[in-house]
Amino acid sequence: MTALTPTLVRLKLSLLRGGLRQSAGRRAAFVCSALAALLVGLLQMLGLIALHWHAHAVNVAVPAAAVLALGWAVMPLFFPSGDETLDPTRLVMLPLRPRPLVRALLAASLVGIGPVFTLLVLTGCVVALAHGPAGWAAAVVALPLALLVCVALARTVATANVRLLTSRRGRDLAVLSGLVIAIGAQVLNFGLQRLGSASGLGQLGPVADVLSWVPPASALAAVHSASTGSYGLALARLALSLLALALLIAAWARGLTRLMTAPDGSTLQGADTSAPDRASAGLLGRLLPAGRTGAVMERTLRYIWRDPKTKAAWVTSLAIGLIVPVFNAVQGTGSVYFACFASGMLGMQMYNQFGQDASAFWMVAMTISSPRDAYAELRGRALALLLITLPYALLVTSVTTAILGDWDRLPEVLGLSLALLGAMLATGAWMSARFPYSIPQEGHRNVAPGQAGLAFAAIFGGMVSAALLCAPVIAAVIWLNVSDGGAGWAWVMLPLGAVYGAGVTVAGLRLAAPRTVGRLPEILVAVSRG
Repeated sequence: MTALTPTLVRLKLSLLRGGLRQSAGRRAAFVCSALAALLVGLLQMLGLIALHWHAHAVNVAVPAAAVLALGWAVMPLFFPSGDETLDPTRLVMLPLRPRPLVRALLAASLVGIGPVFTLLVLTGCVVALAHGPAGWAAAVVALPLALLVCVALARTVATANVRLLTSRRGRDLAVLSGLVIAIGAQVLNFGLQRLGSASGLGQLGPVADVLSWVPPASALAAVHSASTGSYGLALARLALSLLALALLIAAWARGLTRLMTAPDGSTLQGADTSAPDRASAGLLGRLLPAGRTGAVMERTLRYIWRDPKTKAAWVTSLAIGLIVPVFNAVQGTGSVYFACFASGMLGMQMYNQFGQDASAFWMVAMTISSPRDAYAELRGRALALLLITLPYALLVTSVTTAILGDWDRLPEVLGLSLALLGAMLATGAWMSARFPYSIPQEGHRNVAPGQAGLAFAAIFGGMVSAALLCAPVIAAVIWLNVSDGGAGWAWVMLPLGAVYGAGVTVAGLRLAAPRTVGRLPEILVAVSRG
């Protein structure tokens, strides 16, 4: 019988070659991504090697290993389609035992761009920490051990969630990815600014001390312990990483056994959930206005809650809209006017309103026969957005003002936020009719191929138009801040901004209504391409 491990390794290589043969564009994308990953990995490795004699090298190398492990744990959840071998259910019908299959899949997992990048970074980490014969001996053991822990962690997590990852509901993980990326980028920015202070890398000392007992970072910490003569501590940390690897492989094997022997949920009869759905629909319907306006609002809110792409866009906007002003305020580098960023992020959700309907827009189009119908449709969508954006803008503005302690500017900042929100709703309605584009339901693209120009024109053109519409309110705020005695009239900006924003919104919806009716066929074709 042919050995299983080399067979699956060859299968992984065949899958890579087969994917590259599909199109020249895919080959170019793979080559470019591979070169970029190798270049970044080499630069990271050289940067870590440069810390070889630095006193705080351990404060960088140990957290770096922990970050790599975290990346290996979460990336299969966010990008399950990136590796076909992550789905072991493809092998269910083959007579394979779990233990040999685990060894074979572990070896196959070492083939790819990700493992090579991880190996480069881990190599830089061990070189930065290794000193003397004992340190280099520990490095020889720690390097493959840390790499295997990262790969086994990814496989264990993917196997435990494979039913979710291969289902339609699994697309909701894009919401988590957007949130993690939004928060992680700001945390990284905050951390880099802190590292630029006088204490420098020394601030990472407590973090490295804690992570030195968390596998696989403990394997890297063992190299440092062996280099400094703490041989018992080094053996303990290596043993901890080895124990983690054994536990991960055991959990992976049990997950494979359960996955390949238990019935799929799709073969079982689902429970009757019609009664709760009706109750939920009745409750939501009672809270919303009657008629077409309430129906459109309910549909829009259900898109936000149920459609993975729409939910991902909303969660990302909510996270970034709060993080940017709050983080800058905490660092002391922000301004109360940064709170307007929240209205800007959520106002962008008005753009391409019909694209979220995709091919189902034809049912909406059948109900639009006059500008009055189009106005009612657009008004319902705008009101649904306002149900979320108005309290959210108030929350972000209040939190930012409280952190900075600049309560005197709260009325003018909130008024400016409301005016900006109204301008974006107005321009978003018009751009939705003028530059509609499709949002693919599959994959991670937010624009269908060939429609990137439409998306750019809609978003960029709408943002510029919204800024121009807000010019009178912005000018009024500037005049109040530079004129003598203007501070006493700052409270006027709150009602002025609210009235201005409402007026601009109504005017924009009325102007967009006839444009929507006249372009219904073009809109239907554009949004149905995905």
